Amino acid sequence: MDYWILAGTIGLILALAVGAVFSLVETALSSLSAARVETLVKDERPGSRRLAKVMAHRAEHINLLVLLRTLCEVTGTALMAAVFVEAFGLHVWSLIAAIVLTALINFVIIGVLSRTLGRQNPYSVSLAAAPFLLGVNRVFGFLARGLVRAGSVLSPGRGFRDGPFASELELREMVDIATEHGIVETDERRMIQSVFDLTNTTARAVMVPRTEMVWIEDTKSAGQATSLCVRSGLSRLPVIGEDVDDIVGIVYLKDLVAQTYHDQDAGRRTPVTEVMRKPSFVPDSRLLTDLLEDMQRDQVHLTMLVDEYGAVAGLISIEDILEEIVGEISDEYDADEDLPIEDLGDGRYRVSSRLSLDELEELFREQRYEGVHHGEQRDSSRGEFGNGEASYEERGGEGSREDRSWVPERATEIEFSEEQHDQADTVAGLGALELGKVPMPGAEITTAGLHLVFEGGHNKRGRYIVKSAVVSRVAPGEEPDAEDSAEAAAQSGSGEANPRRDDSAPRPAVGQNGEGD
Repeated sequence: MDYWILAGTIGLILALAVGAVFSLVETALSSLSAARVETLVKDERPGSRRLAKVMAHRAEHINLLVLLRTLCEVTGTALMAAVFVEAFGLHVWSLIAAIVLTALINFVIIGVLSRTLGRQNPYSVSLAAAPFLLGVNRVFGFLARGLVRAGSVLSPGRGFRDGPFASELELREMVDIATEHGIVETDERRMIQSVFDLTNTTARAVMVPRTEMVWIEDTKSAGQATSLCVRSGLSRLPVIGEDVDDIVGIVYLKDLVAQTYHDQDAGRRTPVTEVMRKPSFVPDSRLLTDLLEDMQRDQVHLTMLVDEYGAVAGLISIEDILEEIVGEISDEYDADEDLPIEDLGDGRYRVSSRLSLDELEELFREQRYEGVHHGEQRDSSRGEFGNGEASYEERGGEGSREDRSWVPERATEIEFSEEQHDQADTVAGLGALELGKVPMPGAEITTAGLHLVFEGGHNKRGRYIVKSAVVSRVAPGEEPDAEDSAEAAAQSGSGEANPRRDDSAPRPAVGQNGEGD
């Protein structure tokens, strides 16, 4: 009896250990990037060529590893049950105890421990396991291919012959590698990454908020609407009824011109309600990819956004969505508009108070790509990189162009906390969160490795507001302590600082209607 218990225990330990190894390799192989493996081959990393052969048929190898791991788990469960029956007799409770104990051990060792190690060291584990995988595949390769085909047949819809293991994360890493090697320019990388981000960005993040909407009342004339379009440089205007939450239509400049061009009174006796079109409404939580598809299908260029309470949150146009991919789009009427990101030199940027925290993180994260190409300089119009005349050495580089030691990678990591992302969407919101009150021009905060000085002045309604902030990276060790931060918060918002931006602008006041025309 003791012999069988000892043999069963040893077999159980071996089954769990082998199953853990299979789970380790499976997780590591699933976490690999094909682009990174190709880089290892080019760098002549030992074992990389074998790993490249494994990656060429990754689906087969992963399915085979899953099968082997499952066999080990089943074997372990059977051996555990045999040990319990041999030790305690054939009882229902002994079988249940064996199954429960085996499940717990499998979860801890095979499900958690081995998978964690596999995700932590995917490339070293895969490089070491590549020869074993190639040998096993020669013997059981037919079985792995059959499993892939069987899984594709059983899956609803069209299956994947090579397995569904390509991911967006891999594509992102391929883009980053191409950028580091100079194959993809930084602005091209930003556009590609923006396409990925579009699937996770809501309309609320890029909309024109209701406080900045330019609208016209339904009691105005078509002539007044035409005048407002000319003065604002906008070709589409919301038409409101009793208040801004009562959107009754959208008026288009083309319709106004067609209606008023031949009128002797320039359309002053034609109500704007006769020219407007039916408005469209969507939730402000709708994803940009879905919203863009809807607007293309319905042939709508401007749509109103409503919040969870049914109130108008703002509006969004197709141009706003496209700007998330290609950057700011400016026409003749946007020449005097403030740029969302302005390079001030010396690592300082003036950013709009409406700039999102994600964009602010990305702005400073992209500094690690600066200096990769000889002759790059940052385009001040968007804070991105373009080809300029300034050389690598002229911008502070030392040594060859592959030497990137001058880039401030050792500075404080720029990453906002989860709480900051949850409670604030924009730079202005971050200031309010850190100060505990609405920031005023002259207020300063230091957070997440950044120092922000808010700027602004009076808007067209006479309100003293923040319009922008000068942001710079904080060197390690220069973070202020809690006492200094509290003192800065207490002194901020006094309104005594002189705004650095000129308030004058030819565009109409936010929320301005067509009165006076």
